Amino acid sequence: MDITPHEPAAHLGPSRNGLEAMPKPCPGSARDVRMRPTGEGVLGMRKREIQVYEAVRARAPGTAEAAPDGRASWPGVWGKLGVKRTTARTTRRRRPAAGKDVWRALTDRIDPAKDRPKLADDIEVKKFSARSGDYVMMANLRDLIHYKFDAGDAEIIALMDGTRSIEEIVVQRLEESGEIELSGVADLVLTLYQGNFLDRPYVDVDAAVARALKPGTSVSRKFRTFAKTLTIEFGSPQRLVEKLHNAGLRVFFNPLVNVVTVAISLAGLVAFFVVVHRKEFSIGGGSSLAAEGLILLALNYFLTFAHEVGHAIVLVRHGRRVKGAGFQIYFGSPAWFVDSTDSLMMEPKYRIASSFAGPYADMFLAGIGSLIILIWPHIAVGHVMYKFVVLNYFLIFLNLIPLLELDGYYILADALRIPDLRPRSLSFLRYDFIRKLRKREPFHSNEVGLLAYGILGVVASAALLVTGALYWKELFGGFVIALWNGGLVTRILLILLGLFVGGPLIRGTVGLVRFLARKIRAIWRAVRFRFEQSWRIEAAELIDALPIFDDVPEDTLSDLAGRVKLRSVGPGHVIVRQGERAEAFYVVRSGQLEVYETDAATQKETILRVLGAGESFGELAVATASVRTASVRAFEQSELFQIDRNTFHLLLADMIK
Repeated sequence: MDITPHEPAAHLGPSRNGLEAMPKPCPGSARDVRMRPTGEGVLGMRKREIQVYEAVRARAPGTAEAAPDGRASWPGVWGKLGVKRTTARTTRRRRPAAGKDVWRALTDRIDPAKDRPKLADDIEVKKFSARSGDYVMMANLRDLIHYKFDAGDAEIIALMDGTRSIEEIVVQRLEESGEIELSGVADLVLTLYQGNFLDRPYVDVDAAVARALKPGTSVSRKFRTFAKTLTIEFGSPQRLVEKLHNAGLRVFFNPLVNVVTVAISLAGLVAFFVVVHRKEFSIGGGSSLAAEGLILLALNYFLTFAHEVGHAIVLVRHGRRVKGAGFQIYFGSPAWFVDSTDSLMMEPKYRIASSFAGPYADMFLAGIGSLIILIWPHIAVGHVMYKFVVLNYFLIFLNLIPLLELDGYYILADALRIPDLRPRSLSFLRYDFIRKLRKREPFHSNEVGLLAYGILGVVASAALLVTGALYWKELFGGFVIALWNGGLVTRILLILLGLFVGGPLIRGTVGLVRFLARKIRAIWRAVRFRFEQSWRIEAAELIDALPIFDDVPEDTLSDLAGRVKLRSVGPGHVIVRQGERAEAFYVVRSGQLEVYETDAATQKETILRVLGAGESFGELAVATASVRTASVRAFEQSELFQIDRNTFHLLLADMIK
């Protein structure tokens, strides 16, 4: 099992956020990403930074700058945009002499709008094309951290050359696009800074404090990590993979050698069917089940090692790096893994080659095994070899089915240039299909493809559960019974083999249980919310804190608390849709959501911004009784406070600034 971009993974999510590959690898999640922090203030600063900034500004003399017409203008970016104060503000304190205004100098230093961001010299930037639009991948080559941005963010990043401040970038973008992107630019800079993409190093204070509170050796820290995550990382196997490549594995990139390899693989597949037809071997056969079980377990781990080396060797061949490797107990299944997230910087054809390299190595080894038992059927290890080949071909079959999030899926996704094909198709099938049927809306060609893939994926998953159970019963039933009746040692081996082979089924079952648990918890919390005053007060306080409203009277907040509703939405759920009449506005209680526009002709989506806790959307459309100009979709499990249109007009419409 590995975490290369060909194993099960979450969708890439909103490109507006800048997406980082998970720094802590786990099998099947190389394309798992975490959202960048969106910030909690107007400029994306943390709360304590805002408090310091405001405190300094309050003490700084002469923070208002005089305008030619006598009115004071706001400092910084708002002054550059021509925003004037309604009344001039003067200070009773005399302005200190030039060069001695400590408070103004300190204000300028901690004002994020005056920061002049510059990318570090070793940052790699590559542009890629997908069906949903162009995007840019950025790599911090020092830490092997990868971010994904859409084309709009890439244009902003291109302006970060150290000569422009954030406010100057905002003004330039305003002149070019007509949009004020102050918070978006600041959040973008914060993301790049925390990922060490800028020319000044980022110090993770929280991590440093955590290490100081729990000192110890690297070995003890690894054991603590294993106790929490069941994962042990061994560091980067880059040198080992390079040595294997230079020692002989590079010959597999020779076209003539590949012809021989393919011939052996195909001949081995034919030989396997011949051996099965002869019925000379059976899964339950053999003289010493305990010894055969140990040999089979060792062969399976060798197979996994070859699979991982196959993925990693393609990265090294094309100048990329293997970030890490390790061992993990993944849902009870012991697995080796390599972290090859650096493949995200390769061209799609090379990513496809990397995804296929693992099953290709498996097919080659299975072919050799099949030919051995065909040519020498009475070899001493014939029964073990037969079981190994059967297991190998079954796993190859599972890996290459493009309807499961395994190697075959990522080959198909890269070939179609749809990185999030499976989550998008399942989201469409779950949320949009019934709605379109009910409203009799036409289906775009892209939606037809998503619908077909989603249905096939669900059917294939269900069919695999049924046929897989019948297959294992028919093929391995006797072997399982024999191992179980063979004593304690063979029973332990049976359990280990079951965990190894049944890992995907175990993960699927755990995922289903977690999904049902989230649904039950959401229903319970929604019911409890109706009877708990504290949650209603929380909703009212969040609404009162929104900058779009003036101070809301307490009696209005009390009335509002009795009318607000709590909604829980899962990843991919669309809360509001572009073009629909506004029926409510929302405040984010927890989670993150993406705001996007959809081109009516091409169905291309453009991410506009990301919403986090405490932010709202939809109030202006409700206030003006207009249609939605964009859609909002949950990127992760989220909770929202919903205020319907009637409540809004009754209690809040007159309080909009």
